Amino acid sequence: MGASQSKTDTAPKVIHSGTPVEFSQDVVDYLSDRVASPEMTPERQSTLDNDIRSRIQAEIQTLRAEEQKVRQEIQQALEKENLDREIDSTSEGGGIPQGEAAAKNSATLIGDLEEIRAKVDRYQARRQLGDFPSVKEAGEAVVSCYRSNESTPLECWKQVAQFKAAVADAETQYLASLR
Repeated sequence: MGASQSKTDTAPKVIHSGTPVEFSQDVVDYLSDRVASPEMTPERQSTLDNDIRSRIQAEIQTLRAEEQKVRQEIQQALEKENLDREIDSTSEGGGIPQGEAAAKNSATLIGDLEEIRAKVDRYQARRQLGDFPSVKEAGEAVVSCYRSNESTPLECWKQVAQFKAAVADAETQYLASLR
């Protein structure tokens, strides 16, 4: 009783219609116009822009985190170096009176601080985009190309490739300057 109702038939059922399917001319025209016009809608462009902005922000955050990590490593290395210098100067100054050893350590510390300030100033100066005019020029070329080809941004692939190459060169120069 009811056993046949609880079983499901696994074979697909196909229903054949005797009447053909027809579409109105308005629907056909609308679909053909959509296919013929490859331009992006403003909503799609906005979505793409937002996606690109979010990717750029994520990359910036990653780079800032890496920069902070490098700064901490540099700071730890400098602290270790200073500690080693202080230990060496203290062990060498066994026969020096306490006041002279303190003056020597203070003078060393002031010299170290000036050296660190100079390194930080050089580091900050290297970060300037003005030191890499090729990157700035290539970036401006990309922006102007995108502005002149708003409906066909893929036309700017050469400028984008030149910008990427300029950034890669700037990165190698920057990394070489840190060594």
